[in-house]
Amino acid sequence: MAIYESEHTKFMREMMAKHPEWVEDQLVGRALLWDRKVDLAEQKTLRESSEPNRSYPYDVNFDLP
Repeated sequence: MAIYESEHTKFMREMMAKHPEWVEDQLVGRALLWDRKVDLAEQKTLRESSEPNRSYPYDVNFDLP
């Protein structure tokens, strides 16, 4: 059974082999959005302080109880 490798994957492997310094840049970029510590207490506060969604937000005559 042959293992398929897309053209994009081959291209990225070649570029990463030619430019090993990109690994550091990739890790820095990932840390901007993904590698963050989650403050559970802050998330709980935000969840509790938000208003409930209206069932039909486009109806101007609809009032929440």
